[in-house]
Amino acid sequence: MDALFIAADSALRTLFSAPRAARPSPRPLVHGKQPELSEAERRTSGALMRVNHVGEVCAQALYTAQALAARTGSRSKAEKEALARQLEAAGAEETDHLAWTKQRLDELGAHPSLLNPLWYAGAFGIGLLAGRLGAGVSLGFVVETERQVEAHLESHMARLPPNDAASRAIVSQMKDDEARHANEAVKAGAADLPLPVGVAMKAAARVMTTVAHVV
Repeated sequence: MDALFIAADSALRTLFSAPRAARPSPRPLVHGKQPELSEAERRTSGALMRVNHVGEVCAQALYTAQALAARTGSRSKAEKEALARQLEAAGAEETDHLAWTKQRLDELGAHPSLLNPLWYAGAFGIGLLAGRLGAGVSLGFVVETERQVEAHLESHMARLPPNDAASRAIVSQMKDDEARHANEAVKAGAADLPLPVGVAMKAAARVMTTVAHVV
């Protein structure tokens, strides 16, 4: 019951409150004014950071659901708690990403996705299913997700305006964190997922990113 309350609290905080980062934003400290962005550049950065913010909303849902499933599995109490804590630690860093991307959206005058509750609900369901399939599959899902996100962020580095140093610094740090989360999951015993699962995940992510780019 406590785990359910924690999951509900996480959903409410993710969707309806201002996220707080434990780490300072990686955006560079600039004396004086930051480089001005043209209106077209501002729209581009705003759309890309909205997509990244949606990704972090989904990350909160995925890690919360997987930690919930880990604590209700059939393994020993110590094993369940260790897995849940690993997932929650990664989720805490994703909260930093959530806060950084929301702050940058505000600075760019862009809005978060209007469909965030839908994205959260869908990701929570997927994370719960992955977690129910066992620790190896759950960690394998983390690896596949984080590697896809890392590639996605790499593509954003190529698309962000060259003079948008703030957005680029945030995306770069996020990419490094996602790669580390994947490596930690591999070390913890992640199972290789079947190829069709990875393909399906990429297809679902493509739908989400396409819609979130404008809505």
